[in-house]
Amino acid sequence: MKAVILAGGKGTRGKPYTEHFPKAMTPINEKPLIDYIVRYLNSFGFIKEIIIVSDFNGIGGQIKNYYQNPKINKKISFVQDSQSGTAGDLRHIGKKLDDESGFILWFVDNLCAIDLKKMHKYFIKNQSAACIATRKKRREETGFAIVENGIIKQFKEKPTIDLPMSECLGIYILGHEIINRIKSKDKQKEINLSFDILQDLSNEGKISAYDIGDSQWLDVESPMTLERNQKDVKKIIKQMGF
Repeated sequence: MKAVILAGGKGTRGKPYTEHFPKAMTPINEKPLIDYIVRYLNSFGFIKEIIIVSDFNGIGGQIKNYYQNPKINKKISFVQDSQSGTAGDLRHIGKKLDDESGFILWFVDNLCAIDLKKMHKYFIKNQSAACIATRKKRREETGFAIVENGIIKQFKEKPTIDLPMSECLGIYILGHEIINRIKSKDKQKEINLSFDILQDLSNEGKISAYDIGDSQWLDVESPMTLERNQKDVKKIIKQMGF
């Protein structure tokens, strides 16, 4: 099985930091975010290749420079971002995935020690076209209050709340049917994975949800996110085995 890391994008939420380095190179303990993801993917023996997609002709070139020493990781290959949407990038690398029954897709701003082995088994068990990591609980970053008749009765500082809907995280296992669906939209210049591909498959009941339970997950939108969530970051990194 191969893993694809989408490390392109404009990094709008991370400005002004992402004007100087791509989100993938956001530092965590003197190592870039993407390095934790690559090493974590490597810890699963069934992953034989890691494909990193980014704008290597632009600021994403920093990623390629970081891995320029082949001794660091012989499994890595690089594909230039096609600037055609999240699914458009997968169409662009379709030939590298043609011989795969399924592959992992990891958006680079996701930090999580998800058990990919269990997720893959779940994907196979449900005979899914796609399996998406989800969660039903979230720890809030602000304070909440219990209010009765306009009076605050109790404060809840950064509580963990049950979500009314499952939140979709940026870690997927996708079957080969996804590539075929993307290829069928060859006349469409920009293809969004969620809206243009997965939405139709969800209507057909072909997408399974792998709930991460109590596992920590963090959307690394900028260095400030890491600063605000230092405890969570340390916990996730430890769970990843680093």
